Order: sequence, then structure tokens, then C-alpha cells
Amino acid sequence: MTASPLCALATCAHLPEGSDDARMLAAALTGLGVTADIAVWDDPAVHWSRYDLVVVRSTWDYTDRREEFLAWAESLPRVLNPADVLRWNTDKRYLRDLEAAGVPVVPTRWDPDAIPADWPEYVLKPSVSSGSRDTARWGPGEEDAARAHLRELRDAGRTVMLQPYLEAVDTAGETALVFLGGEYSHAARKARVLNPGAGVEGLAGLGETRGKVTATTATDAELDLAHRVLDAVPGGRDLLYARVDLIPGPGGDPLLIELELTEPALYLEHAPGGDARFAKAVAARL
Repeated sequence: MTASPLCALATCAHLPEGSDDARMLAAALTGLGVTADIAVWDDPAVHWSRYDLVVVRSTWDYTDRREEFLAWAESLPRVLNPADVLRWNTDKRYLRDLEAAGVPVVPTRWDPDAIPADWPEYVLKPSVSSGSRDTARWGPGEEDAARAHLRELRDAGRTVMLQPYLEAVDTAGETALVFLGGEYSHAARKARVLNPGAGVEGLAGLGETRGKVTATTATDAELDLAHRVLDAVPGGRDLLYARVDLIPGPGGDPLLIELELTEPALYLEHAPGGDARFAKAVAARL
């Protein structure tokens, strides 16, 4: 008798049972005859070599130990998304590569010496972060606090990103386009996360999202840009999963704010059949 394929869905110690997405995926894989274990990525008791495939999911504590996380990924016999993609994608400086390839991205100033005088509101954040950790939205009257935030990030040796705060975040929100097995699957709308005057924010815990998420339908312009983004990534159309986060720019055309290829929430609960599509994509790689 041939043994069923064995797959691990990697999570973090704060979520040992995995995220909602991971649990839905595990159940769907079981229905396809694939044994799926949810395992903590830095648990020394886990024997990763026994798995035919490791799928990175809710490893949301990696940002303070990025090199340790990447060394773990690079040590695995087979991991998706691939370890070289994880290395590229876990530092938001990848946005510079995409912009150089012609992708319209939210304007970004890298490692600025001072806060801007030409943007009424702006966002300061480190290039290695998740869940809005160490990120803040600043505006008029908050210059001293913004300078202190900038100094704190720079003194810690972190690459700093400075972006204008786009008003569309407060009205339209962000649109997350999810691709599974290289094919567009579904989209979700994410409401505002950063609040004015709130100072430096970030996840209090490791929940999947702090903003309200609802199902939505991607526009033709959003789909076109998402495909352009993935085409600019080597092997982008062949990735196991991808989430392309877009926001309307000042003229209404979508801009890329983030490309999530490492451990994104994929909002499967907002996509009927999304868990089955994801499971089929994983099974196909096995």
C-alpha cells in the first residue's frame, strides 16, 4: 500500500493550532487523501525531513528573527513558497525591484533623514515588519513624535520607509487579490488599520488582521495590475500562493502597497471554495 503524501503547514508558537486559513487548508487536504500536520516552525521536536512538502502559513513571529527563520526555510528539503522567494519577500525593499520593473507602487522614500514637509499625512515603518508592527500614521501637529519614531528606527539599524498616507485607505480601503496555484482565486477588502493620532501601532497579539475584512470583486484594473506584479517576479505565475495588496492612488488608478508571498492571511473564510482550490494547488505540488 502506498502511503499518503505528508505535508506540514508551518505556524508559530503563539498559534500552535494554526490560523483559520491553515485549519481550513488542513481539513481540505485531508479530504484529498493528504496527511496535513500543523507544526511550529521553530519547534526543535519537529522532524521536518519526514515531510514531502512544507507550506509556510502563519509564521507571524519571524520578523524579530528573520535570519533564523530564513535559515530554517533554507534547510528544508522542500518548502513553498521557495526559500529564495521568502528571502526576497521578507524585506519590503522588494518594492524597489518592482518599481524598477515598471510596477506602479505607493511612493516611497527610503531611509529619509527627516520627516516630509510636502505630505500632510504620512506613514513611517521599517522594511522588515508584519501586522503593522512599529508602524505609525503621522500628521499635522505630530512632528516631534514622528521625528522620535524616525530616530528610533534608524538608531536600531532598520531600513526605514516613508510613504504618503493616501486618503483612499479611509474610504475604499485596500483590495487584496489572492492567487492560488498561479491562478486568481478571490479578493477581499481590508478596512483602515492605522488611525490618526494613535502613535506607533502594531498587533497586540498575532491575530490575522486588525482591520475589518469583507469579500469583494476585483476590478479589471486591479486584476491587470496584479498580473503585472506577478509577471515582474521570477516564477511569479508559478507560486503556490500570493496576495497582491492594492490601493487607489490620487487619480483613482490602483497602486501596489504590498506583495505578500511569505505568510499572508488568504481570507479563505471569505471565499467559497477557496480552501478546496488551495488544497488542490498543494496536492498538485505533491
